[in-house]
Amino acid sequence: MIQSLFTITENVCLAKNIWRMRLQGDTSAITAPGQFVNIKLEGFFLRRPISVNDVEGDILTLIYKPLGEGTRQMTTFQPGKVLDILTGLGNGFDPALSGEKPVLVGGGVGIPPLFNLCKKLIAKGAKPTVVLGFNTKDEVFLEDDFRALGAEVIALTADGSYGRKGLVTDGVNLVEGYTFLYTCGPEAMLKAVYGVCKTSGQFSFEERMGCGFGACMGCTCKTKYGNKRICKDGPVLVKEEIVW
Repeated sequence: MIQSLFTITENVCLAKNIWRMRLQGDTSAITAPGQFVNIKLEGFFLRRPISVNDVEGDILTLIYKPLGEGTRQMTTFQPGKVLDILTGLGNGFDPALSGEKPVLVGGGVGIPPLFNLCKKLIAKGAKPTVVLGFNTKDEVFLEDDFRALGAEVIALTADGSYGRKGLVTDGVNLVEGYTFLYTCGPEAMLKAVYGVCKTSGQFSFEERMGCGFGACMGCTCKTKYGNKRICKDGPVLVKEEIVW
């Protein structure tokens, strides 16, 4: 974990209630896809945890959804603003487990951390299929970015306004012969994906965090191998250890 200052270079709206922020700073502590950062915001006691969407050199890309006062404040930030950020937090995805044909499954703001994972999988010669789930057409983002990497993409909307109509589980069932599954999203989605998953996999959980680095124990959950802290021992857990 490193605490350092980052300078915003971009902060734009990508889709309905979805924003992308790019920052420049020390990214050396970010060592695995699926890790997160913790941002200090003026007027708030607790930092805001945001998943890493991508890292290229000293450029950090975050994609976030403004839900509370803190993240809504973030939408007002302009290029040039400096933020105090903790980086290198969490236990990320392991690309070495993928096999030749992994499937990546994301819903809503669970989608961003899968992008950097997809890049690393393709770089090592894997052929990933990416299943993206949204509520409606207005919320679709990153679909073209995944395709630009060379991944096969299945986009679904719950209301059928874009792509295939259905849920991400419907998309997973369309993928034949996948060798491993990676997923990130709300817990209800993860549980549903768990139910249709035909291989081993890694599941990235969303949880309310206090400190973000394992000290407060506020995000502890039960696993088959004892209690684990989502912020420190997760957010990525292996399928075989999950207790619903």
